[in-house]
Amino acid sequence: MPGPSPGLHRALLGLWAVLGLGLLGLSAVAQEPFWADLQPRVALVERGGSLWLNCSTNCPRPERGGLETSLRRNGTQRGLRWLARQLVDIREPETQPVCFFRCARRTLQARGLIRTFPLPPDPPLLAAPRLLEVGSGRLVSCAMDGLFPASEAGVYLALGDQRLSPDITLEGDAFMATATATASAEQEGARQLVCNVTLGGESRETRENVTVYSFPEPLLTLSEPNAPEGKTVTVTCAAGARALVTLDGIPAAVPGQPAQLQLNATENDDRRSFLCDATLEVNGETLSKNESTELRVLYAPRLDDSDCPRSWTWPEGPEQTLRCEARGNPAPSVHCARPDGGAVLALGLLGPITRALAGTYRCTATNVQGQAVKDVTLTVEYAPALDSVGCPERITWLEGTEASLSCVAHGVPPPNVSCVRSGEAGVVEGLLHVVREHAGTYRCEATNARGSAAKNVAVTVEYGPSFEELSCPSNWTWVEGSGQLFSCEVDGKPEPSVVCVGSGGTSEGVLLPLAPPDPGARAPPIPRELAPGTYICNATNQHGSTVKMVSVSAESPPQMDESTCPSHQTWLEGAEAAALACSARGRPSPQVRCSREGTPRTQRLHVSREDAGVYRCLATNTHGTDARIVTVGVEYRPVVAELAASPPGGVRPGGNFTLTCRAEAWPPAQISWRAPPGALNIGLSSNNSTLSVAGAVGSHGGEYECAATNAHGRHTRRITVRVAGPWLWVAVGGAAGGAALLAAGAGLAFYVQSTACKKGEYNVQEAESSGEAVCLNGAGAGAGADTGAEGGTEAADTAEAPAGGEVFAIQLTSA
Repeated sequence: MPGPSPGLHRALLGLWAVLGLGLLGLSAVAQEPFWADLQPRVALVERGGSLWLNCSTNCPRPERGGLETSLRRNGTQRGLRWLARQLVDIREPETQPVCFFRCARRTLQARGLIRTFPLPPDPPLLAAPRLLEVGSGRLVSCAMDGLFPASEAGVYLALGDQRLSPDITLEGDAFMATATATASAEQEGARQLVCNVTLGGESRETRENVTVYSFPEPLLTLSEPNAPEGKTVTVTCAAGARALVTLDGIPAAVPGQPAQLQLNATENDDRRSFLCDATLEVNGETLSKNESTELRVLYAPRLDDSDCPRSWTWPEGPEQTLRCEARGNPAPSVHCARPDGGAVLALGLLGPITRALAGTYRCTATNVQGQAVKDVTLTVEYAPALDSVGCPERITWLEGTEASLSCVAHGVPPPNVSCVRSGEAGVVEGLLHVVREHAGTYRCEATNARGSAAKNVAVTVEYGPSFEELSCPSNWTWVEGSGQLFSCEVDGKPEPSVVCVGSGGTSEGVLLPLAPPDPGARAPPIPRELAPGTYICNATNQHGSTVKMVSVSAESPPQMDESTCPSHQTWLEGAEAAALACSARGRPSPQVRCSREGTPRTQRLHVSREDAGVYRCLATNTHGTDARIVTVGVEYRPVVAELAASPPGGVRPGGNFTLTCRAEAWPPAQISWRAPPGALNIGLSSNNSTLSVAGAVGSHGGEYECAATNAHGRHTRRITVRVAGPWLWVAVGGAAGGAALLAAGAGLAFYVQSTACKKGEYNVQEAESSGEAVCLNGAGAGAGADTGAEGGTEAADTAEAPAGGEVFAIQLTSA
């Protein structure tokens, strides 16, 4: 398509030039360095006070200006580029006045900040101790309220000439300053603690008197801290020159002098405590400090009966702590061992008491001052015990013999033993004539002064084997696949071994697998087939044997597989309706019933494709069921369900079009096409469902046929493609200036409206109806149009074609 005319191009360039100059002019105005200023920008004023503000600009001729504020005004002075205004009775905590001027259609602004502060109403509150000891640190604080802004207040805190470094905490209009005051020896005496607060040229101050004093710790000494028994010991208590000391409640004669006492050390003085107390009066207050110490007296060991008894009696069992303690300083070590060099007692340790510890021990206590010796006897008593040697857990008797039940127990003192059968009250004594009813559990109990012990004794009575009908039936039916084996349990002790062997017919010499009598035992392999017939079962143990005849029959549950009931079956639509081909094996003979899954199958005389689906077949006999899923497919003849052209509106020489053919069939149909003679360069999709033409020419016009074929038949449909029509090329020239550009836009709208029919707005009638493609906006194919396929006729349009060429159209007609 040709581009815009040279005149239109020149007009657009002119428009861009004008816009560019305008933007440059605006940019130049925006870059002028005009400003507004407000002095002072930030001001701190006493609450209720006044202030002059000066608002100015460098704009040569400002249009107007002013000062915006909510504060009261007293007077205003103006110039060409400035104004000054007095603000009075300023009480708001914080305000932001705005200075503004209008210059070159722009507003210039400057914003300020005014804060107020109140006069300090009261002096600061100072908290400090009255007395301060040399070398010790004490916390002091200074607090004040009603300050604004409190963050700008200055705080000075000092002890005499020593300035402190406080930590300051702010909260609203209040602050708290805290510091640690530590006095030195040079500051001893009366001192002043000062707190001074300054804000906005105003200051407030508070002073407190503090007395700095020195008070050393008292000194308590022993002439012999570790004195041997009988040694004389001197105790001395002393403090500073002005302090009065007291030793164990006895004061010194005058302040500054020590207090003393003497004693002859004995065992009773060991760990004796002495207290030295010192008092000092400072500025009307009495202060006190004290010191204590302990005297150690060294003496030889003592073994008293209270701490180390001569005779011990302990019960055997729970853990105990054996103690034999001796007095003495240093603490003596105590060792207790048998005189013959045998066992040693673990004194002071938690441990079990056993009968092996019983006996006489020699205990020796030793320290550097001497030793003490003492003999002690340890007696261990324990409850009765029934072990496997004197009283076995299991006893076996033989039916028909004589036996007795007796148990021997060990214990100190010797226990008495009695045995009672479970569930009975009488004690078993003497010889018994054994029968199998004597088998069971007996409880034997041994008793002495320390307790009792009980034990269960299991008595087993053995006897020869015997069969019973309930546990080993004479007739048995084996079911194939059930996983069951013949159960033949035999009464006998010990448990007999059982073997069943076929005695004739197909079972001759065949070994019949038996279920194990113990559920946890390993079972023999389960046979796939079992020969029916008569079997002889023989039971044997060490006391004899016995036999029994068993008749065995064989049956099986239902079974279906691919050979008796195929999983995929095919019916033909229209054929006579029939049942599924399914049967089952089994004894007795199973019954087979099939039903459709989901929606039930509708009863009809002939097969329909709606009969396709999944069916469930169930075979049943007395031994169970077997199910099988069968998928039924219904095959049917092909039908060309859809034959359509794309684009549906039209084609011109050199254009592209596509024909799509969709068929319904099972098995899926093979698609084939018949094109008009001479139609070349035809493309087909991989499954032949789509025919496409690129670059249509006149030979591509005509009738196309789509055929769908499968094993059950063939079906065709046809569609007609026609290629014809003129082209109209319209060139729109450009014009200069904005009026020419508007005329070009109107011409382009007219062109789009007049050529809409030629760009594909057609009405295409579908296959199997006689019709034609008709332009929707009224422009048609011209007079003398061709006749459509299968007797169909295109509608004649008397409108003349635009001058300058042919009109192309595609008419799709199907039969």
